[in-house]
Amino acid sequence: MEQARARHTPDASSADARGRVPEQARGEHTHSEPAPPARVAVPVQRHSVRGQILEALRAALVGGELKPGEVYSAPVLGERFGVSATPVREAMQQLAHEGAVEVVPNRGFRVAERSARELAELAEIRALLEVPVMLRLARTIPAERWAELRPFAEATSVAAARGDLAAYVDTDRAFHGAILAMAGNQQLVMVADDLHRRSQWPLMSGPVHHRRADLVADAAEHSALLEALVAQDLDVVRSLVREHFTGAP
Repeated sequence: MEQARARHTPDASSADARGRVPEQARGEHTHSEPAPPARVAVPVQRHSVRGQILEALRAALVGGELKPGEVYSAPVLGERFGVSATPVREAMQQLAHEGAVEVVPNRGFRVAERSARELAELAEIRALLEVPVMLRLARTIPAERWAELRPFAEATSVAAARGDLAAYVDTDRAFHGAILAMAGNQQLVMVADDLHRRSQWPLMSGPVHHRRADLVADAAEHSALLEALVAQDLDVVRSLVREHFTGAP
């Protein structure tokens, strides 16, 4: 459920950090580097700086504030966040590992450009990986265990009702991860999570503008999937998961 529509709700400090890319800093800025929309600068808490910057950059990527094909330097982004270049560079290295950005020597990081075909291929791989696992879980997990996942589904509904794409994508990942964790295979969870993240980065033509109604409908599929898992309705499970991936935020 990830691309054409559109995430664990953060605490107050991380919400400020990841929900805002502060206004362009004075000083270092290259002509080729685009300036994001003006924002009110919000100081980043010094504890877990790298983690906060990483989440802020992820939100900016999903929301299209960091544009595909553009190059951004760590020192300039650091000034915008009110931190040194080091945690920004470390966060960008993690994003490069995830395939969201590419390292440009002596310049910074270029936001990766995703094609519609690439996103369709990711959706196909996710379906090939997750559908058989969910069908096996539907046959073997007791109905009462699925109740443990209702808070995850409810979190996606809350984010969708707010029209908060960044939070929706986070809660959607958490929901799918919680289901797959029931298989007891940590490697599976890690691979699926990586594929999930890669499917979230915007197209080369820019991010899709998600309507709140689309997010609400997408979130409703989580509750429907839980009901199908409880009922061991394998046909509905298979259909919902495949449909969710092909129309995912």
